[in-house]
Amino acid sequence: MNTEETRAILTIALMAAFADGLKDERERQSVKRVADALGPDAGFDLPALYREVLLARPDLAQVAASLPTAESRQLAYEMAVGVCDADGVQGPAEREFLQKLAAALGLDRATAAAASDAAEAVAAAGFDQEPSPPVPATAGAESAATGAAATAATVATAGAVTGRPSLSDAQMDKLILDASITNAALELLPETLASMAIIPLQMRLVYRIGRSYGYPMDTSHAKDFLATLGVGLTSQYLEQFGRKLLGGLLGGVGGGLGRTVGRQAASSGLTFATTYALGRVAQRFYAGGRTLDGATLKQTFADLLAEARTLAPGYRAQIEQKAGTIDVRSLASLVKQA
Repeated sequence: MNTEETRAILTIALMAAFADGLKDERERQSVKRVADALGPDAGFDLPALYREVLLARPDLAQVAASLPTAESRQLAYEMAVGVCDADGVQGPAEREFLQKLAAALGLDRATAAAASDAAEAVAAAGFDQEPSPPVPATAGAESAATGAAATAATVATAGAVTGRPSLSDAQMDKLILDASITNAALELLPETLASMAIIPLQMRLVYRIGRSYGYPMDTSHAKDFLATLGVGLTSQYLEQFGRKLLGGLLGGVGGGLGRTVGRQAASSGLTFATTYALGRVAQRFYAGGRTLDGATLKQTFADLLAEARTLAPGYRAQIEQKAGTIDVRSLASLVKQA
């Protein structure tokens, strides 16, 4: 793809991110940081493009006209669906945007529906988690919670006690490492749907760790926890997608736009490190009775992320081996079984 096509696809990505107004200021700032971080590799002023999309709202039809091939138009639509589904909820404004985008790109209804249905299935697998059973009244009471970083009193259930998880140390280590390897492997795959599965798998990791320490968990707990760490859902997907696009890796289901695994190794290592650090800080958070404040959580996450980045190269062979076993058509099952 040439620079004009890349710019058009990233414009559509940002337009999809702002389709619902992106009301969460934390997420808005995260998207800005992604634009700043990817800017040097884009070949054009990506931070300026961010401002243009946010303030000027480019004409969708004109942007779509910059994509001359069926492959690039389908890629742009798949990417937009992924952005809209990144937080697990596709609202009315996002659905309307996707309908207009499909029309502007000239996609037939079946093609658009297939891309949307596949993404929705993957997102639902991670976000529609079964609620944990309620904590018995005799087990103690939690203090009022505000987000994931709120202080909580010690909670006990019949199967687990805070600080003493239902998983052994070896099982916890394996849970976190397996999730990290799987997500890093997904980063190596050229299909846009592969990137969609990374966030749901991270959500399920937090969900399972919280439950292992006896806490009632649902989607909102995991989402709040990631947000407290500064790991935005929409922005993280944009970053993953942007790295693949600028690295020449992305392609449709048929892999028409490039498959350069070597150029994606560094990004895969970052995804490994992010997931690993996320699992470890979640382990500390729930083991400590959810008493760590937001500032401490962010600093702990930053420290663990730096440590995890040094570990990633040692698992490269396992990551590449895992990538070779993933069936992109069965990603929803992969997430559900995590």
